[in-house]
Formats: sequence, structure tokens, C-alpha cells
Amino acid sequence: MAIFLTKDSKVIVQGMTGAEGMKHTRRMLAAGTDVVGGVNPRKAGTRVDIDGRTVPVFGSVRDAVDTTGADVSVLFVPPPHAKAAVTEAADARIPLAVVITEGIPVHDAVAFQAYARARATRVIGPNCPGLISPGQSNAGIIPADITKPGRIGLVSKSGTLTYQLMYELRDIGFSTCVGIGGDPVIGTTHIDALAAFEADSETDLIVMIGEIGGDAEERAARYIADHVTKPVVGYIAGFTAPEGRTMGHAGAIVSGSSGTAAAKKAALEAAGVSVGATPTETAGLVLALLAETPGNLA
Repeated sequence: MAIFLTKDSKVIVQGMTGAEGMKHTRRMLAAGTDVVGGVNPRKAGTRVDIDGRTVPVFGSVRDAVDTTGADVSVLFVPPPHAKAAVTEAADARIPLAVVITEGIPVHDAVAFQAYARARATRVIGPNCPGLISPGQSNAGIIPADITKPGRIGLVSKSGTLTYQLMYELRDIGFSTCVGIGGDPVIGTTHIDALAAFEADSETDLIVMIGEIGGDAEERAARYIADHVTKPVVGYIAGFTAPEGRTMGHAGAIVSGSSGTAAAKKAALEAAGVSVGATPTETAGLVLALLAETPGNLA
């Protein structure tokens, strides 16, 4: 009942011994995540005690993978070192790298995304909250206590809106919530998540959150029309953005009519997606769809 991340995922944290890494490693462990190690070349061979759990620190991702069988890495590294960190994870053939770091130069993101893709490493992010399969595992910074396991899949560009929809639909619950990030160059896209949710037998309905700028949502709409049979509910952040302004994420840049919230809403609705005007209305659309198909979701 999850995509990309399950209770069997073995997670390492690159940058675990830093302040942010330690804080969120503690939260991931509390959520039940199987954190099997951290990576810091300067602290290789040491161990860190976190709320009664002893976590070893390795000198490299390769050492961590060889010793623990890790298949997920969560990266809390400063922007100047992010390219090298993702490259190291890809060289170790980590299947999933979750890049939380924001402020990574675009040319670095372009380089490490291509490098990881060539080595079959899925990247989520950068500048993202990560992903959570409630009740199973949490890789990133998403709060684990605001929802429960269920059969809704959520993919979102916005971390804050991820949390809001999780909370508003907490009585229904989620299979997996994926925050893909709002930078101009990201690894896992709306389409990647939509395909995975469509293939997941225990996801019955999909919520997709986009935002102004670019054409990712329009491309996702075309994909939904051609390939997705499950109901999809959407929301586009930025309906009230002043014309000609850059808002929020680095990717939220509008030129003329391209990339506007209205254009994205129209494309999604043409593909059969119900689109809310606000996050609360979006949650209401989900509940309405569920009411029309009683017994569809547990």
C-alpha cells in the first residue's frame, strides 16, 4: 500500500550528524522508518545514539550500502556539496535518493539528475519535503502525525500544501504522499508519481497539487487523459498571483498565458480532473467523489 517507500525500505541519511540531519533523523525514526546508518567521512566508524536507537556512521554511501543493504538515501547537505552527494549515492547504485536541500544551483541539479538517471537512481527533489507512506516509513521532513494510512495517493510540488491536504483528509488516509519539489529541474515528476499510483492496487484515488509556472501540469493532464483510469483531483497554487510576478518556488515563473493557474486548471479539467479553487475545496472534491463511490476506499 505504497509507492517508492515501504516498511521494508532501509534508509541512510547523508548529512545525518549535522543539526538538520539529526533533527529529522530523530523524527524519521519516531515514525517507524528503518534508518540503518548515516554518512559523514569525517566521523566514519562512530555511532550516534538517538532516542534509544544506535545508528552507525559510515565514511561513504558505498560502505553504508555494502554493510546495511540500504536502498534509500535522504540528503541533508549544504547546496555547494549536493551535486557530489547525489553523485556518490548514484555511484553506490542507491535506488532512491531524496534531496531535501534547497538553493542548489540549477546547473548542478541538471548535472546530477542526468548522472543519477543513467545509473537507475530515482531522485526526489531537490528542494522538497520528501515522501511518506503513513504507518510504514517516512523519508524527509513531512510530519508523520497529521494523517493515517489509507488509499489516497498524493503528489505535490508544494511542501506546505502537501501537509494541508494530508491534514484535511486525515480521516481517509493515504497510501503515499510524495513532495516532488518546486525547483525548475527535479527528478521525479507528477507523471512519474501518477504512473506509480495508477499501478498500485491499493491506491484508489489520486490528488495532484501543482503551481503556476512551466508546463508540468499541462503535460500531466495529457498523461492522465491517455493513461490514468483512477479518479484524480487537482489543485493549482497561484490563482491569485499578480500577473507577471514570480511567486514562491524557483519554478513558478509565468510568461504571458503560459503557465498560469487558469491554463493549468483548464488542461486538467479537459482531462477529466476535478480541480479545486482552494485546498479546502480540493479536499471537499475528494470527499464528494468518495461519497459517489461508497466502499471504494477503506
